[in-house]
Amino acid sequence: MEQFKNTIIVTGGAGFIGSHLVKRLVKRYPETRIVNVDALTYAGNLENLTEVEAEPNYVFVKADICDEEAMTRLFREYEADGVIHLAAESHVDRSITDPLAFVRTNVLGTITLLQAAQQYWESLPEGYEGKKFHHVSTDEVYGALEPGDGLFMETTRYNPHSPYSSSKASSDHFVRAWHDTYGMPTVVTNCSNNYGPNQFPEKLIPLFINNIRHRRPLPVYGKGENVRDWLFVGDHAEALDLVFHKGEAGETYNIGGNNEWRNIDLVKALIKAVDAELGNPEGASLDLITYVTDRKGHDLRYAIDASKIERELGWTPATDFEEGLRKTVRWYLDNPEWLEHVTSGAYADYYRRMYGNR
Repeated sequence: MEQFKNTIIVTGGAGFIGSHLVKRLVKRYPETRIVNVDALTYAGNLENLTEVEAEPNYVFVKADICDEEAMTRLFREYEADGVIHLAAESHVDRSITDPLAFVRTNVLGTITLLQAAQQYWESLPEGYEGKKFHHVSTDEVYGALEPGDGLFMETTRYNPHSPYSSSKASSDHFVRAWHDTYGMPTVVTNCSNNYGPNQFPEKLIPLFINNIRHRRPLPVYGKGENVRDWLFVGDHAEALDLVFHKGEAGETYNIGGNNEWRNIDLVKALIKAVDAELGNPEGASLDLITYVTDRKGHDLRYAIDASKIERELGWTPATDFEEGLRKTVRWYLDNPEWLEHVTSGAYADYYRRMYGNR
């Protein structure tokens, strides 16, 4: 096996945020082996990683983080020095219809991974020295902000409202418990809504880009007054890289875009951007907006205070939202084959044949 200075396991590395992070790490740290561990469920797509799949410091392992034997073997085989844990079920609507799937992956999977890391690192002569377990979470664990409230801070009390956010809140607490109980060097990051290329098209921005392109309805929950903070995925990958390498063990860092938008205003901005790229008259797709019954337990507002990561690690989001939205729209319109593979399931059939169902 080729020798590397160290090894980082990235779970969920074939997903949206994970694939952007893996590509960044593989290119930025050629002397570090990056092991991408993904179960290749519906949102995991290795087409996201074709540009690095032949790099000597990149390894893909198809495995489920809930598989205790596989995780134990993984740490020992690759002599892992660090983990950046992104593998998760992440769609709120799916969590409402199938909450147990979210408990299994997000809670039990995280505990399984923590135990595998603990057992391997405690078996080493140096113990936890030079090791890091970075858990990637969400701002949804904090609950909802009212319009006049401030921002979510790292000290904000947890108040999750959906099965998804509850499962992530639980996993956050377990990660911190491993730090407090066993002395494992852990960090937790809580991020706002991500957008950008390669996002699975069940999410709002890619879904609506595709719907506008095909003149399909744009379903907006309630009156569209819910507010979210939007963060370009490349900026998030940079922040994760920084926190993993420079973040203080036992700390939490909020990662946000300083970019709040009401859903309806975001949809109108998206319509404007897509129509412009397609050469349609301005406002041509506004008639596609369709108001639908609001989601159960739909939090009104999320917004992150990212001043700690700026103050302590020097990170701020670099991508202007107008620029980021334009890049995102252009990517989806330029990559209809990727979108077709995802919406048809062809990508999953291909990798299922390649790696099997194990």
